[in-house]
Amino acid sequence: MINSKIHPRRVARESVLQALYAQQFSEDEPAIVLNRIMALYPEKNKNFKFILSLFQCVLDHVDWANDMIKSHLQNWEFDRVAQIDRVLLRMGICEIFYMDDIPPKVSISEMVEIAKVYSTEESSGFINGILDAVYKEFQQKNKN
Repeated sequence: MINSKIHPRRVARESVLQALYAQQFSEDEPAIVLNRIMALYPEKNKNFKFILSLFQCVLDHVDWANDMIKSHLQNWEFDRVAQIDRVLLRMGICEIFYMDDIPPKVSISEMVEIAKVYSTEESSGFINGILDAVYKEFQQKNKN
């Protein structure tokens, strides 16, 4: 049973994280992987449109998002970034650049909070730093 105090969008983002993470290790079509995750918790389906949108956005822009991550890594190799952190960074970047209805600060905060649950102790600060830098770049591009 899902904790009812957790915002439905947080639960949706966690579903996307699980599906994207699983997709990296699966030979199945992305839709099949996503449907498996959704079948585990049928109550998540009320946010299916958001889940599908974010999931597809990350899949569509994975290489671009990876390049964005790499451009903001300082003294760190992309291959050393934990898999779960890469997925969260891709999700955050896609929300910032492609989901106009979500304030970027909310996207950053959500990825940081999810990292506290699913990743290492240092990951939340790392993700916050990268996504904050990405957001500043996003703001600069939108000024021009």
